[in-house]
Amino acid sequence: MSEEKHQEEAADQETADIVLDAELDAPPEKVWRAISRPEFREQWLPGRDLRDAEPVSSEAEAEISYRMKDDAPPFLESIVTFRITPHADGRTRLRILHVLADGRVTPQPLEAANSNRPLLMQAMLRAA
Repeated sequence: MSEEKHQEEAADQETADIVLDAELDAPPEKVWRAISRPEFREQWLPGRDLRDAEPVSSEAEAEISYRMKDDAPPFLESIVTFRITPHADGRTRLRILHVLADGRVTPQPLEAANSNRPLLMQAMLRAA
């Protein structure tokens, strides 16, 4: 993997809340149709989940982003991006990036489940 690709993937991991990768046994053109045409996109991303049917941004046959909204309160909004990368053998890598884009929520840093923070230790002592 090139250094540029490695840096791009590291940046995706830092900025996206969810990152999914899939290797598809389909040519990039077919994958692009599946994620960009509404009649096919419904299989990936139902219209009822979209805030607007039109993409927020699009780079032909490479990347397309849609704004999504929750269907229940508090109706949070997010951006889901589909990025396709062709392989020399005709297959396609599909990367899906999901970013919570709602200003009402501030991201919280993740902590290890086994951080042994003092509060956890105190709770364990009280239970004993």
